[in-house]
Amino acid sequence: MSIPDPDAPMQGASPPVAGTDPGATGAVEASGGPATGSAPAAGTLRTAPLPTPAAGDDTPGGTGPDVRRSALEWFLLVAAAVLIAIVVRAFVFQAFYIPSESMVPTLQVGDRVLVNKLSYRLHDPRRGDVVVFRAPPAAAAGDVKDLVKRVVGLPGDRIEGRDGHVFVNGRRIREPYLPEGVRSRDFGPVDVPRDGYFVLGDNRPFSKDSTYFGPITRSAIVGRVFIRIWPLGRFRVF
Repeated sequence: MSIPDPDAPMQGASPPVAGTDPGATGAVEASGGPATGSAPAAGTLRTAPLPTPAAGDDTPGGTGPDVRRSALEWFLLVAAAVLIAIVVRAFVFQAFYIPSESMVPTLQVGDRVLVNKLSYRLHDPRRGDVVVFRAPPAAAAGDVKDLVKRVVGLPGDRIEGRDGHVFVNGRRIREPYLPEGVRSRDFGPVDVPRDGYFVLGDNRPFSKDSTYFGPITRSAIVGRVFIRIWPLGRFRVF
C-alpha cells in the first residue's frame, strides 16, 4: 500500500490561485450587487457599479409611497396647528398691544397683554376688572378698534365723580389700584343701563372713557385682561 503525499492536491479539488489564501472561504465584494458579464474569479474584487434605483422605487430619497406619506403627514400637522391657533384666538385667548397712556401706571405704552375671552361666559364682569372692548363710534380713531379700561360701574348703578373721587350709589368706593394722589374728574351722576358697564382709565385726567362716550354694552366686551406678557421684566397676572 502506498502512503499519499500530504503535499499533493486532493483528487477533484481545484488548485489554489496564485496570490490568494488557500484557507479563505469566500471573496470580498467591494461594491456589492451583481456584476455584468461573467462572474469574477475567486479572490478578485468586484468593480462593477451599483444598480441605479428606478423612479418610484420605495427607497430612502426616492419619490415612492413613503415620501408622499411623509409629505401628507406634515401638511396635516401644519393645517391642524393653524386651525388650533385660529380657534384659540377666536374663542379663548387673544394678545393685544397697548398704544396709549390711558391705563398708566397699570399698563404702559408698548405693553402686550393676553385677554381671556372665556371669563365672561362663566360669570359677569366685576368691579375692578380690566377689560378690552370694541371702541364705541364716539371713541374710534384711526386703526384703533379696541380699547382697554377698568370696570367701575355695574348694571343698575348710579355713578358720579365728585371732589376727585368716584361715588357709586352715593358711597365713595375704594380704588387701591390707583397711585396715591390720582384724582378723578367730576362727572354725572350717570345711571348705568341694565346691560351696561361704566369704564374708566387708571390715568384719570388723561383717559377718554365712559365720562366721554358713556357706558359700554356687555356685548362690546371682548374679554378680561389677565396677563401682561411683555416686557418680560414686568410680567404680571391680573
